[in-house]
Amino acid sequence: MTFAIWLLTFGLSALVAAQGKGDAATDAEIVDAADGATDEEALQAPEVVDVDPLAEDAAIANRLTAILNATEWFHEPEVRVEEGVVFLTGRTTRPESKEWAGQLSKNTQDVVAVVNRIRVVEGPWWDLTPAWNELRTLGRDAVLGMPLFIVGLVLLLFTWYAARLSVSVAHRVFESRMDNRLLRQVAARAVAIPVFLLGLYLVLRISGLTQMAATVVGGTGLIGLVIGIAFRDIAENFLASILISTQRPFAIGDLIKIEDQKGFVQSVTTRGTLLMTLDGNHVQIPNATVYKATIQNFTANPKIRQDFTVGVGYDDSLAAAQETALSVLREHPTVLDDPEPWVLVEQLGAATVNLRVYFWIDGNKHSVLKVRSAIVRQVKGAFDQAGISMPDEAREVIFPNDVPVRMLSDDTASGIGLPRSTTGPPEHVSRKAETDEVSTPAEGGLASEADEIREQARQSRTPDEGSNLLEETSAS
Repeated sequence: MTFAIWLLTFGLSALVAAQGKGDAATDAEIVDAADGATDEEALQAPEVVDVDPLAEDAAIANRLTAILNATEWFHEPEVRVEEGVVFLTGRTTRPESKEWAGQLSKNTQDVVAVVNRIRVVEGPWWDLTPAWNELRTLGRDAVLGMPLFIVGLVLLLFTWYAARLSVSVAHRVFESRMDNRLLRQVAARAVAIPVFLLGLYLVLRISGLTQMAATVVGGTGLIGLVIGIAFRDIAENFLASILISTQRPFAIGDLIKIEDQKGFVQSVTTRGTLLMTLDGNHVQIPNATVYKATIQNFTANPKIRQDFTVGVGYDDSLAAAQETALSVLREHPTVLDDPEPWVLVEQLGAATVNLRVYFWIDGNKHSVLKVRSAIVRQVKGAFDQAGISMPDEAREVIFPNDVPVRMLSDDTASGIGLPRSTTGPPEHVSRKAETDEVSTPAEGGLASEADEIREQARQSRTPDEGSNLLEETSAS
C-alpha cells in the first residue's frame, strides 16, 4: 500500500516536470535584462516548436557572434545558447543596435527564445569613429565610382573637342554667307552650345546623376533668362556692337558727333566706341548709347558748309557789299565752286543790315575752323578797302535828321571854360589795311587737323585693348 502511494506520487511529479519543461521549450519572446539582474519570464509561446532541432546550440552561438562582430556596433559581444535559448551580452552605444541584435537572434533558425542582456552605454564625448567610418565609406565609394569617373572624363573631353570642331565647321560654313566677322563668331558659338549641353547631359547620366542632368537640360532656359537680366547692360552693348559692325554707320577716322561728344573714330570693341576729340582726349561711349543716339557724321560727305554773319551800315549799298564778299569767296582756294557760295541779306538790325555768308569746303582736306577764320578776315579787309562800313550796334547811334550845332565865340567859349574851336575838318584816323593772304602764320595753315589727330592717336595709349570690330569687318 505504501509502495503504491509512493509510485503514484512519483508518476504525478514526473508528469508535472515534463509538462513544465515542454512549456519552457515553446517560449519564443525576447527578454531584456541588465547585467546582474534576474531573468524574468514574460514570454509568449511561439507558433511552432521543432521537437528535433536541426541546428546545434554551438553553431547558433558561433553564427550570431560572427554577425555581431561583423557589424562593429557592439563591444565585446558574447552569445551563449542553451536548449535553443539565446543569451546576448555585451555593450553598444545605440538602443537600435540592441533591438536589432535581439530581432536577429529571434529570426535565427531553431531559436526558441532570446534573453537580451546587451547594455546601452553612452559613447565618449570625443569620438571620431563615425567620422572615420564615413571617410572609409567615401573612399570605398570613390574606388567603386572610379570607372564611371574615367568614362565621364573621357566623354567630357570628347564633348569639348566636338564643340570646338562644331565651331570651326560652322565658321567655315558661315564664312561665305556672312561678311561680318563678329557675327560669324557669334553664330558659330551658338551652334556649339547644344553640342556641349548634350555632352554634359550624357556625362551626368553616366555618372548616375540623372536628376541633375534633367535639371541642367530643363533649367538652361531659366539660367539664360537669369543671366540675361543680370548682365543686361553687357548683353545690350554686345548686341549693339554686332549691329554697329554690321551696319557700319561710320568708319575708322570719321569725324562724328554723338550726343555732346565730337571726335575722330578710333575703334569699336564689344564694349564701346572710342573717339579722340579735337582736344586730343579719348572718349569711350557704350555701344548701346551709340546705336540708340543720333550720330552726326562729318566725314561721310566731305563737303561741309560753313557760314557767318557780317553787318554793314544802312548808308552802304547792300548789292556792293554782297558782291565784295562773294568775290572773296570765289577767289579763295579752299572754297568749293560746287555747291556755289552765297551772300544773303538776313535781317535788319538796330544799326546794321546783317548779311549771312555761306560757303562750302572739303572737310577731308581743310580745317573748318581755320578756313572760316581766313575768310572772315579777308571779307573784313575787302569791306575796308571798298569803304563799306561795319558799325557797332553797341556804340554807334544814327541821327537821320541831323543834329543842330551852335558855335560859340572865342570869348564865350573861354568864359565858360570850353576849349577854343579850331577851324578845318577833324583829322581822319587812319586804319591799317587787312592783308589779303589766304592764310596767316597765326592761322597755322588751312590743312585739316585729322592727320594730326591720327598721329596723336598712334602715339597715345589705347584705353580699351579689345579687338577693333571695324578693322576686322573691313579685313574680312
